[in-house]
This record gives sequence, C-alpha cells and structure tokens, in this order.
Amino acid sequence: MKALMIGGTGVISTSVTRRLLEQGWEVTLLNRGQHAAVERPFDGNVRQMIADINDEARVAELLGDSIYDAVCDFIVFTPDQAARDVRLFRDHARQYVFISSASAYCKPLPRLPIAEDTPLDNPYWLYSRNKAACEELLLAEHARTGFPVTIVRPSHTYCERSLPVQIHGAGGAWAVLERMMQGKRVPVACDGESLWVMTTAEDFAVYFCGLLGNPAAIGEAFHITSDETITWNQAYRALADILGVDYRPCYVPAWLLAQSRLYDFNGSILGDKANSVIFDNSKVRRVTGIGRIDFTPYAVGARRSVEYFLSHPDMQRPDPDFQAFCDHVEDVAAGMML
Repeated sequence: MKALMIGGTGVISTSVTRRLLEQGWEVTLLNRGQHAAVERPFDGNVRQMIADINDEARVAELLGDSIYDAVCDFIVFTPDQAARDVRLFRDHARQYVFISSASAYCKPLPRLPIAEDTPLDNPYWLYSRNKAACEELLLAEHARTGFPVTIVRPSHTYCERSLPVQIHGAGGAWAVLERMMQGKRVPVACDGESLWVMTTAEDFAVYFCGLLGNPAAIGEAFHITSDETITWNQAYRALADILGVDYRPCYVPAWLLAQSRLYDFNGSILGDKANSVIFDNSKVRRVTGIGRIDFTPYAVGARRSVEYFLSHPDMQRPDPDFQAFCDHVEDVAAGMML
C-alpha cells in the first residue's frame, strides 16, 4: 500500500507517518523540506518529494503517473486549496483524506455528545468556517464525479512537542508553564469548568490509519478523539502537579477575552475552548473495526510534554507580549471583582 502525505512532519502527521511505516506502508512525503530534524526519526524509510504544494506545475511533474492508495493533505485551510487538491490528485488517489477540524461544529452546540451529523456552523472562527467550506466543496465533488474523499475532524491533538493549554500567545504553551513556575496566575476562561477533550497524536493515528485504504470511509466524515473528558481546571491542576507548584488561576469572562486586540480569542475561546465538548466516537470504531483502545490520559501525556519542554531549551521560547497580556488581564479581572 502506498501513501502520499502532504506535510507529514507536523504534530499529527508525524505520528501517522510512523504508524503507517510500522504497518508496512510505502510512504512518500511531499513538503518543502524545511523540517529535516523532525524527519530523521523515520530513519530514511520515507521517500521525499521537495516542492511547495501551491506550485501545481511542479507537483504535477513530480506525481507523474503515480497512483497512491491514500493521499493525505494536512495543510489545506481554504476552499481554494481544496479545489487545487482536486485538480492535482483526481487521477492519482484511490482515496483522498482531508484533515478538517472538530472546531467546525456549530457553536453553541445543540447537544452532547457530538456526532458526525452535528451541524457545521461556527460563527466565531473564520478558520472553522473555512474548514467547513472545504468539506462542502469536497463532498460536492464526490457526489458529482466520485472524487474519493474521506474527511477527518481532529479535536485538540498533541504530541511531546506540543502541550494543550486553553489560552496562550504566539510562543505556545511554554509561557503558561513559565508563569506557573514563577508562582504567577494563569488566565482561564469563565470558571474553568467547561469540559474538554485532548488526544495524543499516537492515539489519533490508530484510528486515522484504520481509515486509510478502507472503502467504507470513502464519502464519509469522522472525528477522532480521546474518550477522556476533563475540565480545564483539572488540566491545569495536572500541569501544576507535574511542575510541583500551586495552581493559581485568574478566571476571566470569555466575552472579555474575545475583545483582545492582540489575539483571536473570539475564535479560539468563544468559538472553541470555552465550550464543553464530549464526542461520540462510535462511527470511527465501527468503520475501522478497531473498537475501543486505551487512550493516554491527559495527566500522562502532559507529563511527557512538560518533561520534553523542560529538557529542550529550544522549546522555551520567551513570549513577553503574552506575559504582559496576562498581567494586564489579571489587573482587569481584579477590577471587576465586587
């Protein structure tokens, strides 16, 4: 079986590539070749095509007359990019997998748990609306011409190089860990009691790879998430316990965070992490035939990530803008107290 991964070295796609190699797939990565350090763990077992996916002529030249059992594009964010992939891979893919997002589900949610037929309508986040528009385009192409699309909607998926936190700046999660270690308060939306689901990339890859080369997945959409649902307070307490510090939250109304001029918290908070989510994963279990797996608990996955951050200075990127934002939010929240 042959797979073509567009990207292939990101948070999710690295684990997918590793699992496919373990299963005996022949894997080709198509990317700009800018992450050689990440690709080394593949031990030279992947073929690589160096190109910018937006250079259609060059990509078409590299594809030649090759046909792949699965083409997975992890970096499609707009309908124009989805249409480009239809042109490029129409004659080269027995299955085309579009990585969408569970954030595309409507907000507020009409019911829990979330199933794949939950409407896609997120008025808060352009990113999510674009993902939904890509799905609409690809499914219309499937209905019209038989284009063999499978849609996968990850939720909050992470690996050792990433760490799920609710609110962060451009530098990622390190600034949150840094505040905790310094005994400072960390901003948390609302009261921290909304429910959230976080999935390790390795666990995600189990079901994702079960969809590849699977005829029952063609023309269908699936979300893939952990079965563990925890509050943000529980998540942050787990981080504090790992660091050996006290958890000191600064609770902030979601509507106030959404007014930030520095960050798009209207999308990532009001349109995503301030909402409680529980997912029904029965569809992906049924179609892959894998059944339930032992998902990695957040406390375990987070410890691995925190230890990675602490042992890799390159992950400890200063974020003075976010630190100043947090200090300002703390002052504003204090002024709102009765």
